[in-house]
Amino acid sequence: GLVVFSNVKTVTAAEGKKLNVLFIAVDDLNDWIGCLGGHPQAKTPNIDALAARGVNFAKAYCASPVCNPSRTALMCGLRSSTSGVYNNGINRRNTVCKELVPLNSHFQMNGYFVAGAGKIYHGDEDQFGIWDAYAKKGKHAGDLPPGKGENNGVGGIHFAPIDEADEETHDYATVTYCIEQLNKQHDKPFFLACGLHKPHMAWNVPRKYYDMFPLDTIQLPMVLEGDLDDVPASGIKMAKPGDDHASILKSGRWKDAVRGYLAAGAYCDAMVGRLMAAFDKSPNRDNTIIVFWGDHGWHLGEKQHWRKFALWEEATRAPLFYCVPGVTKPNSVCQRTVDFMSIYPTLCELCGLERPKHVEGESVVTLLKDPTAAWEHPALTTHEFQNHAVRSENLASDPKFASVKAELAKRMPVVNVATPNDKRSSEEKKEKKKQKQANAEKKAA
Repeated sequence: GLVVFSNVKTVTAAEGKKLNVLFIAVDDLNDWIGCLGGHPQAKTPNIDALAARGVNFAKAYCASPVCNPSRTALMCGLRSSTSGVYNNGINRRNTVCKELVPLNSHFQMNGYFVAGAGKIYHGDEDQFGIWDAYAKKGKHAGDLPPGKGENNGVGGIHFAPIDEADEETHDYATVTYCIEQLNKQHDKPFFLACGLHKPHMAWNVPRKYYDMFPLDTIQLPMVLEGDLDDVPASGIKMAKPGDDHASILKSGRWKDAVRGYLAAGAYCDAMVGRLMAAFDKSPNRDNTIIVFWGDHGWHLGEKQHWRKFALWEEATRAPLFYCVPGVTKPNSVCQRTVDFMSIYPTLCELCGLERPKHVEGESVVTLLKDPTAAWEHPALTTHEFQNHAVRSENLASDPKFASVKAELAKRMPVVNVATPNDKRSSEEKKEKKKQKQANAEKKAA
């Protein structure tokens, strides 16, 4: 049954109102933004300015390096290992999640007007839990076709400049809806979720963003020769060096792909800039918490790997910023390792809502007040059944830290719930199918 909490102590803005929440999610954005320094050529002035409004968590990690599990964990408050939601093919409605109160429902049940647009769960149509209002998919819900004379990338890595204007793109429509909500007079505090798709593939964004990064100037990510030499077989299987990376190398278009990702990041930045410019003119500017998060990172050839679907730094580290009136100080950077399971409990604490009993993860309010405060909770990321990474601020290769590693190992989930009706990931199934096809072709030849 659903529990509604009342008589809960609330944090209020100066004029005695409960704080609103502007909840901004970005898909597949890694550390290639100015304020995280992941790529020297990234152009993200608006995202950097947003980070500078409050606390930028420089070492924030996703709960899972895959869209559905990452967002399900963050929104529902349960790690993948507890819920069994390990990949995109799993419907959380068939898991324990169906009995829980997700973040949006919790705010709605505690007197908030809850609205959203774009991708918050796994896709715009996926409005899990309770929403008072949600943007309808516009005419440009999908990716726009490559511009004149352009092809759509290399193999499964899709990128191309498009000839349409910003106004014709999906994220533009998402931001427009959120701006309308920001400017409305609300008789309740609001929780407004803005889910931006880019830089998710395809990196098909208006040509002007590609023009910001001339191809001959593009710097490739730093990649060690023989970087997989010390990686166990299971890690190499995760990296799939013979797949996307082999295709990119063969095509000679690694720089083109990097340019596409940088262009998609610059487009995303423009959308964030539009949203924040409107936010600053809106009536609720001074009594609204902003939380900005990316659902996971992305590889562009590091470890001979592309996409997310791995437990390495590039796939698991993502942006996380908070700006909280009366709590955070501008230009703060926190170097503590945190994971995104912290978002649900943190927002509960900031808004004076009781934290539901099922919620896993630790509130970071102490770090919002003092980014250098002591922190004993390492970041934990899960990818698929019984695969976990734990991170703290220590160095794994130094023998001095053997005891620390043993300590971290104790933080691995003890409960690892098997996936309902689907013990293998969709990725694995695709792989098996490919193998079958290859074998059949060999026989035929």
